[in-house]
Amino acid sequence: MRFTLLLLTTVLPGLAAIVVSGYFVMVDWVALSQAHARVEQVAQSPDRTIEAISIAQQAETRHRINCFAEGVGVLLGGIWTSIGIHGICTQPRKSR
Repeated sequence: MRFTLLLLTTVLPGLAAIVVSGYFVMVDWVALSQAHARVEQVAQSPDRTIEAISIAQQAETRHRINCFAEGVGVLLGGIWTSIGIHGICTQPRKSR
């Protein structure tokens, strides 16, 4: 009973958090790479303006924050999973 409870309330939700956050961090990483390339493109263009550079930098910052938040989700999912695995491993063994 305790094994099932730990599995259903900590291990599986933790793994789900890792998978979902990991997927979205990869999506945001691609967007961050594109936004960074856009900032470099705008900054090196001869007809650049402060407004255009600022807009491009804000888009990059948005993706940086999203990557950070999703990375924290992966880490928290890992902590949650490890707590569940630790609980399962420290259960007293049944005598036969």
